[in-house]
Amino acid sequence: MALDRWIALIILIICMAYGYAAFFTMDADLPPFMRHNPIWPSTFPKVLSVMAILTSLVILLGLEKHSGEAKVPDIDHTRLLEYNLAPALALLVLMVAYALLLRPAGFILSTSGFLILGAAILGERKFQYLIPIALLATGVVWYLVQGVLGIFLRPLPYFMG
Repeated sequence: MALDRWIALIILIICMAYGYAAFFTMDADLPPFMRHNPIWPSTFPKVLSVMAILTSLVILLGLEKHSGEAKVPDIDHTRLLEYNLAPALALLVLMVAYALLLRPAGFILSTSGFLILGAAILGERKFQYLIPIALLATGVVWYLVQGVLGIFLRPLPYFMG
């Protein structure tokens, strides 16, 4: 069995356990007033588990493969060092730096920096569009989390407030 099918089998087993928990155990402790709501806390996990089970079954059964095309591997592992790995590794380092800087630097500075540097690593060179869009997206996400959802998210670094 190919590697993608083994991975699909593992994901299928995990999603079946997750789906069992979503369908049979998550709603057992709901208070009586929530039992009449159209959307329960388990609604999204139910949808997610069903979609993941269907997707992994499609891969496991080989329904996504085209029969008329010659099979070309996506990545040739024997030539791995010939690929341009620098952007991928730089993005991984940037993700770790973002996670470490989120609290001390604040959400707005760290997220906008992550978006700008990440886009620059991926090859975006129109900074006159990139910087305002990244700042706007960061501000909108911060407002939605802080203002709409009511979850405190430190916008500025520690030393600024």
